[in-house]
Amino acid sequence: MTWSGRHRLLACHALLACLALSQSKAQPPAAPPDDAKARAKAVREYGKSGGSEIIPKLEPYLADPDVDVRREAVKSIVDIGTQRSLDALIKATRDNDPEIQIRATDGLVNFYVPGYVKTGLTASLRRVGSSIKARLTDTDDLVIDPYIQPRPDVISALGRVASGGASLDARANAARAVGILRGRQALPDLEQAVRSKDSAVIYEALVAIEKIRDPSSGPNIAFLLHDLNEKVQLTAIEATGLLLNRAAINDLRDVLDRSRNMKVKRAALTAMAQMPDPPLHGVYIAYLNHKDEGLREAAAEGLGRLRVPADLPTLERAFNNENKTEPRLSAAFALVSLGKRGMAEFDPLRYLLNNLNSAAYRGVSRAYLTELARDPAVRQALYPVLQEPGVTKDEKTGLAQVLASSGGQDSVAPLQALSQDTDSEVSQEGLRGLRNLRARLP
Repeated sequence: MTWSGRHRLLACHALLACLALSQSKAQPPAAPPDDAKARAKAVREYGKSGGSEIIPKLEPYLADPDVDVRREAVKSIVDIGTQRSLDALIKATRDNDPEIQIRATDGLVNFYVPGYVKTGLTASLRRVGSSIKARLTDTDDLVIDPYIQPRPDVISALGRVASGGASLDARANAARAVGILRGRQALPDLEQAVRSKDSAVIYEALVAIEKIRDPSSGPNIAFLLHDLNEKVQLTAIEATGLLLNRAAINDLRDVLDRSRNMKVKRAALTAMAQMPDPPLHGVYIAYLNHKDEGLREAAAEGLGRLRVPADLPTLERAFNNENKTEPRLSAAFALVSLGKRGMAEFDPLRYLLNNLNSAAYRGVSRAYLTELARDPAVRQALYPVLQEPGVTKDEKTGLAQVLASSGGQDSVAPLQALSQDTDSEVSQEGLRGLRNLRARLP
């Protein structure tokens, strides 16, 4: 062989070596079929190597006979987190391993609520021997905006886990997920879950039913009004009021009269106040001056919703004499409900608005304003506030949320104006409110 020929041969070998090296970096080596550790390593390498285009290569590993390989596959798919992940994660919810079901559940929620996997049950997962330990947080107020519409097959998958998951943790976690995504079509699964013997599963299913707000579920949870677990009983009572199950009023009255637990008594009277009934007028009056502020608060709510004009002087005295914020907010709500819509400095509607500036009470105030703003006359009283020189950022964002939930066609222009506010937080809330309003309007 000539010197030049030898050079060409060496160059070819070098080129082939470079090509082989580049291919090995672009794609993990195939793992031997009988080596689970190697397959798990291959899955991790796939997960590091790209975005959604890798999912078809990861998905077959969800059927791997080794559970560790399947766990690595679902972890990688959750980390990719694109729309193409959804089908694979739905498949993973059918796995018989609780950890895989939990990770798949949180991954599905994470697509609609970015960052959820950092705060959901996945974030607290740890292995202890052959079992897993995890703890759901007590925060249960997360819910997607109405304009976000999850895929129906996502909700169906989560519902199946909520009613028949591989562990109680997986069921409770899936029930929470259904609530966060407002999964109405999974209500039958939630109603089955509330008949579980596990209090955590029952609690999460009840909270999810609350968030979905379908009155048809009310009769299906009434048996829990006397549950021996305080947390379950309180949530069942609250849900009964929110779902307006009037058939349960006598049960609520019985709970109010018989319970020695002040938390339970407050919850029962608050639930009764959600669905006022003229025969209950005397009950509300009796508790309006009770020594317990929670019972005073519930009583004023009930009177506000009954809207008996003769109660106006009584409620005005309650508003003016009350020195606790929450019952005073409740009295303000009642007065506005009875027609007091002035916006002077000491008027009840102004008091509700001012408390949007309070981190401690803005949630209470916003809830009252949201209910009151269903009345067009109240909305017309609120709109001029948005033009006042002294209106605060918290008042603007709070009213944007109120109008998004309770506004009508007349609320489009005010929300459009907020969406163009010079403050970025206000403009974002205005735009979000506009989207939610338009999703709700016919």
